[in-house]
Amino acid sequence: MRDREGTEESLRAAAVALLRRGGVLAGLNLRQVADEAGVNRGLVYQYFGSRRALLRSALFHRSRPNAEDAVEAAGLPLRERLARLFWTSLRHPEPVRLATLLVLDGDDRPRVLLNRGAGREDLAAEAARGDLPVEDVAAVQAAIASTIYGYTLLREHLAREIGVPADELDERMARCVEAMFTRRPG
Repeated sequence: MRDREGTEESLRAAAVALLRRGGVLAGLNLRQVADEAGVNRGLVYQYFGSRRALLRSALFHRSRPNAEDAVEAAGLPLRERLARLFWTSLRHPEPVRLATLLVLDGDDRPRVLLNRGAGREDLAAEAARGDLPVEDVAAVQAAIASTIYGYTLLREHLAREIGVPADELDERMARCVEAMFTRRPG
């Protein structure tokens, strides 16, 4: 008999694995999640109640490394924060995928602007110093999130379409993101 925390993590991992294998459009059947996790089907409903609640829980638990990195990066120069956000999102793409699924499903709860308050304050200070290409901090924050989310979601497909290895495109995109959102010194 597993403990509740272990069972919940098994269910979250099963949901993510099923989405990865079957794709988003295949749907997420909670019975299949229970079977994949090797637990009684009733536990999915008992612990989470719904598919959306299960995905929210998976998002919360999978986003910790990304959120911790964003907090650690607060106060760093924008170039360094952007690089960390970009590479962390590529190393840990599940939060991006899960948040996107929830948003597409009509859920208003997911937050895609990591470290919203401190991040906006840092951007405002950089705008005041003239380090941003535009002064609309909210728009810059939304543009950064959109760019990183979009690239994280489409990375493999874009690399195939362009005809380059994904790792090579990652390096090129990292330089591009920096150029898009920061001014060159001097």
